[in-house]
Amino acid sequence: MVDEFRAAFQELIDASVATDPQQFPPAVHKVYLLASQIPASERELALEALTPLLSGDHAAPGIIADLSVVAGALVEMGTDPGPAGVEILHRLRTMGKGAIVFVRAWERTGGGTPPDPDAVTADAEARVAADLGPDAPAATMCWWTIRRHGLAARTMLSESSVRAHIRRDPSLHAELVAIANQLSDLLTEFDEVRALLRMAEATSALVMDRASTRAFRVLFDGIGDNFQLHTLLADALIGPGGQGLSGEAPDPRWTASFRDGPVDPTAQTVWGWWNMVAHDGSWVWNEGVPAEIPTVDGEHVLVLDEQPYPRSWNAGRRHMHVRGWLEVESELSREEAELWWKRVAPAEPAIPDPEDHTPLPEPVVLQTPGPAPDAQRVRGFVPEAKAQAAQDPQSESEATGPAPAAAPNPFSPDAVSSATAGSVQASAEDQAPLQTPQPPLEPPAAEQTPEPERAEDAQLQPEPDIAVPAPVTTGPEFTFEDRARPQNPFEAADDTGGQPVDGLTAQIPVVADTEPDPDTEEAEEPEGPKGPALEGPGAHEAAPQATPATNPNTTSTGLPRMPRGVSQSSAWGPTWR
Repeated sequence: MVDEFRAAFQELIDASVATDPQQFPPAVHKVYLLASQIPASERELALEALTPLLSGDHAAPGIIADLSVVAGALVEMGTDPGPAGVEILHRLRTMGKGAIVFVRAWERTGGGTPPDPDAVTADAEARVAADLGPDAPAATMCWWTIRRHGLAARTMLSESSVRAHIRRDPSLHAELVAIANQLSDLLTEFDEVRALLRMAEATSALVMDRASTRAFRVLFDGIGDNFQLHTLLADALIGPGGQGLSGEAPDPRWTASFRDGPVDPTAQTVWGWWNMVAHDGSWVWNEGVPAEIPTVDGEHVLVLDEQPYPRSWNAGRRHMHVRGWLEVESELSREEAELWWKRVAPAEPAIPDPEDHTPLPEPVVLQTPGPAPDAQRVRGFVPEAKAQAAQDPQSESEATGPAPAAAPNPFSPDAVSSATAGSVQASAEDQAPLQTPQPPLEPPAAEQTPEPERAEDAQLQPEPDIAVPAPVTTGPEFTFEDRARPQNPFEAADDTGGQPVDGLTAQIPVVADTEPDPDTEEAEEPEGPKGPALEGPGAHEAAPQATPATNPNTTSTGLPRMPRGVSQSSAWGPTWR
């Protein structure tokens, strides 16, 4: 069986290098079939043989994407990823940047949702070519293969050795986080890639138990959320099997489901032990992740308080393919623990004590001089005549004259737009002014004259809850200066509030302007009077040009050059997808 697997794997490598669409799919199928029947050591040798193909340009991009999936399948069978896992992450960084270039070009050439990577056609390449020019084939190829690279990276990040490498390479970690942030809205596979990258950010914490004033340093890995952290902490700290903290130790079936075992159908509900808070007293929610726990001097600090109310959650890991573990590294001495407790906020009750009779502060009430104004005399909402008729039905039946016309609402959209534009002129007979309405000059004899408003009442009238819209201005969607500005695919896509990720400035692909076709430009020029000229030079020839790429292995956009044997035309896609 081993010899048969080795022969099949050699056929796979030969078909990959030769880009043979007839031999590659059968070779992949045979390797899948035999891989589960051989020792793990043989699969590790196979992964080691794949590493040069994953890191170089010896095969076509589509074949490298499929080989990445093959490597992921071998790892899911229990094979150590070795150097192949790291190479797949580096490959994701390269192809991810190109995929983002494709997405940005798609937005600039009409918008809408980009096509599914598995459904990309030459038409999609032709569309982005209007913005990317000769770099369109490489960008489209990156988008076509990005899902397979994401699936392979997700499998590799499930391994602790690959996550350890990510922690040692902050630049790679930051770039992958930025790529996952920008692609997760379009491809759900990158949601889990982002979660696994967050998992790699925290592997230790200082845990302080307020009831006993003891403190422990714990180490962990593979923790997908704080439900898992909470349960494994209880297993490591409570009872004689742990560190002797008071409480009921968790059910072993719960802890097994949070380490590497399946969920026991008879023990699906876990009951909590503490209310976890940060050093500043803020709550640490079970729905969060350990990387979100606030730090003190670079160390995550977690305080265990008494539960304000019972909590429960489902057993089982968030990432069932990731093994989780937690252990106590050491307990702090009493003197060191006391120093830490001085830096922790005191305990506060999460729910007010019902026996606490502390008087509440008096509410702040707006005091008005004189009698309170009539609640129904708010301008623009209830006409005075109707309000008085509602208060005195008899006066309405005794009225013989026609009812006065209600004053127009000064806060209606028509009135607001008139006040904004300043172009509607209204007379005193057919429209009330936008300020305090005045009583009729000559009210009918049978009509009760409304009482003029006092100055004090006018000052206490509520402000309208309607924002006056600003004048709408239209302009060009972008300027030629904007086109010349480098395009940063890592902006405004992560949790940094729209700021670029540190350390990525020098590695962001720049989309170069392409020389426009004068005939096309002249034909697309609209007829009629021209609008105001754009600021700065408006001609294409006056727009600044991007600096040519100096790296011979990359194009002007920062994308890798197409490998040998791959077509640069629109017919780039292999037929054996």
